[in-house]
Amino acid sequence: MFRTLLLLALMVFAASASAQQAEPLKVGTVNRPPFSMAADGDPTGFSIDLWSGLAERMGRSYDFVIFDSFSDMLAAAETGQVDAAIANISITAERELTLDFSQPIFSAGLQVLIHDDGTGSTSVWKILLSKDILIAVGLAFGLLLGGGMLMWHFERGRQPYFDLAPREALFPAFWWALNLVVNGGFEERMPRSPAGRFFGVLLVISSLFIVSVFVAKITSVMTVEAINTSIGGLNDLYGKRVGTVERSTAADFLDRREMRYEGYGDPATMLTEFAEGELDALVYDAPILAYYANNEGDGTTRLAGPIFLRESYGIALPSGSDLAEEINQALLNMREDGSYDVIYRNWFGDADR
Repeated sequence: MFRTLLLLALMVFAASASAQQAEPLKVGTVNRPPFSMAADGDPTGFSIDLWSGLAERMGRSYDFVIFDSFSDMLAAAETGQVDAAIANISITAERELTLDFSQPIFSAGLQVLIHDDGTGSTSVWKILLSKDILIAVGLAFGLLLGGGMLMWHFERGRQPYFDLAPREALFPAFWWALNLVVNGGFEERMPRSPAGRFFGVLLVISSLFIVSVFVAKITSVMTVEAINTSIGGLNDLYGKRVGTVERSTAADFLDRREMRYEGYGDPATMLTEFAEGELDALVYDAPILAYYANNEGDGTTRLAGPIFLRESYGIALPSGSDLAEEINQALLNMREDGSYDVIYRNWFGDADR
């Protein structure tokens, strides 16, 4: 009797395990190009191709569940609503408290994405058309025109060059003052009136200081503008308009560095704001920023500085999941037979990993 009951229990257990094996796995993912994205209504990307290879080796069928947000996907994995979640999911100590992870499926990190004018440096035209430069140039023109017209007032009727009506004298007077400042004046148009001679000497002496101040102003503005707009890496982001995704490892990193940033609910919104010029730089997962720069940046963006805060992506599982061993075994098989490398090169080329 005991043997019969034991046999029946084993048969029931085997039937239950077989039924669970036959039931399609629910795999959560979220839009994160190039790891997961929609193409003609179907999910595609590095993570999608990798999971297909893993499932084939595990002999499992599956259905993808597309979530609207990264946090919803992780919450579904934590509560067991899905059997696994795959995307650019960083393996962190905090997440390990409520989730299990597979062996790493991707080695990544954080990087900085900035706007690029095509030369890799600050645009000269942007500097020349800045507010401070325009004000300085405007004041210089005003001083030259005012000084020239004052000399016209003193010299009118005393020499033919200044014997003009006020409107006709505007450019000749300006030209005379410009030549006085740049070349020391016209010898043949030396002032003849006492007031004109006194004012001419005053202009020659003061022009030395005016030119020096003007050049110094232009130089300082261009230097400050270049410093303020140039971003070579992470340390240049203080005081800039920086964006990242809320509750991401990048956001945690910026918080630890006490760096101000604008947080977004998803990368798509963040990238849109960046493309529209609302942000100076982005700090986020390096492969996602690199994919955007190479495929959607239209040559107007570039990565600044090296990858930092190296991290690994893994497949998130409910705590205590029996799938972990199966996934890890299949992942090792894919690395050993080269199929992992084929998928990697298909999405990232021969980039260093």
